[in-house]
Amino acid sequence: MQGDLSACHRFVLDEMMHHIEALEAQIARFGDYLLAGLAPQQNALALLQTLPGVDTIGAALLLVEIGDDMKVFGSADRLASWTGLCPGNNESAGKRKSGRTRKGNSYVRRVLCECAHAASRTQCALRSKFQNMVVRRGYKRSIIALAHKMLRIIYFMLSRGTYYRDAATDYEALSVQRNAARWMKKLIKFGFLPDPA
Repeated sequence: MQGDLSACHRFVLDEMMHHIEALEAQIARFGDYLLAGLAPQQNALALLQTLPGVDTIGAALLLVEIGDDMKVFGSADRLASWTGLCPGNNESAGKRKSGRTRKGNSYVRRVLCECAHAASRTQCALRSKFQNMVVRRGYKRSIIALAHKMLRIIYFMLSRGTYYRDAATDYEALSVQRNAARWMKKLIKFGFLPDPA
């Protein structure tokens, strides 16, 4: 670090670094414990991670809250209602007064909103949906609407047992394009292909 640091400053910075490292280690232990408890649901965990914006911990938290058996909810609309991600409808005499979201499972709603934030920054069909809505509805309402769409996708992914297929981007072709050179080097290194040099 640059500048004048006294022994007192160094002591305080050292203690803060120890505290941050202890918190990171504790978070890692909680994550390992969570993933170890979800070992029987490994397939559902892998399915959820194919959805843009959903990482390992996000998928694990969603599975803890909603489970992997979608027959319990019956339909995607009921799941959205249970989580509180479906907008309310307060309309009287043709005048719409409020469209607030209902009360529901705040943990699932919070995780899905974080996943929606992440998905809005990826290159997928969810991003284009978000960009179309943000002009008309504003940022916060668009995030809630995107989280609702992601929840419906999660319902159908888990009930059908299929991974996410994006309408705008072919992730398999993109992965091959990015990794082809590295894969070729490995194939040559381990003797599966002749060395061109």
